[in-house]
Amino acid sequence: MYRNSQINVFLFTGFLEAGKTSFIQQSLENINFCTGEPTLLLVCEEGIEDYNPERFANGGVTLRKITKPEELNRAHLLVLQEEANATRILIEYNGMWMLEDLYKALPDNWTVLREMLFIDGKTFFTYNTNMRQLMYDKLKGCTVAVFNDPPGDMDRVLVHKIVRGASRRADIAYQYYDGRVEYDQTVDTEPFDLFAPVVNIGEDDFAIWSRDITDEPEKYNGKTLKLKGRTVLREDMAAGEMGFGRYVMVCCENDIQFVGFMCEGVNIDVSSNEWLELTGTIRMKYHKVYGKRGPVFQFESAQRCSAPEQTVATFY
Repeated sequence: MYRNSQINVFLFTGFLEAGKTSFIQQSLENINFCTGEPTLLLVCEEGIEDYNPERFANGGVTLRKITKPEELNRAHLLVLQEEANATRILIEYNGMWMLEDLYKALPDNWTVLREMLFIDGKTFFTYNTNMRQLMYDKLKGCTVAVFNDPPGDMDRVLVHKIVRGASRRADIAYQYYDGRVEYDQTVDTEPFDLFAPVVNIGEDDFAIWSRDITDEPEKYNGKTLKLKGRTVLREDMAAGEMGFGRYVMVCCENDIQFVGFMCEGVNIDVSSNEWLELTGTIRMKYHKVYGKRGPVFQFESAQRCSAPEQTVATFY
């Protein structure tokens, strides 16, 4: 019946004991959310807390368990939706499963309306250190990151940096057992002055800058920058061209990639893989390496330099 109509999905992510089940239970007890609309609740992990359907504000909620990733496939999900006659879906996702697998499995007409991440404030830094790839996976797409029961001495500046390293759009909320909720009020600013005659990109700021120029390249058009990077030379490059950039760790050691930009008008002798401190002006133009319009450095000057203390750039 609803196979071709749009189905809204509410996605709740996080690790065990982070507060997902409690939040969903409370939401379904709220008559403003649980209005009687046929709803399928997919539970992808067994936690300490169980659902109590008798407390739901209305009927019409069908709970089904997904016990292994193989059950996340379009055919099976459509069967569950049709059995529940559901017009909306709630998913409590397993924190140990990658979100890409879920998104690949969703039927075409299922649209994730909201993705909320729940985090135990007491264990966040430990999880982020020891399971960085899984934490980054959950942070990068969430619309809000809710830190439950944060300790009083929690370093919120570091929390902000870690979240912003994965997502620039996620709200950050701190929720306490007494019901209080505090929202992060940190103003996001670039750690460099875009209005300076020469914009100095510090050694520790390359990752943030590279993401910023990738997201909003036009605002750098005509800006003169000074920054450190490695040279890249290839046989198919024209005279006076070189690649310039650094390796960036996006989420973990398994996700390190070279982020580079084209440079034209190079008038010094360089070889590949040299460290330079480059000064150049960004011009937005088409280049065959990008296959589209993109930021190209117009070389002004450069000097050889030592590698940064941290050769792989990170977001925090």
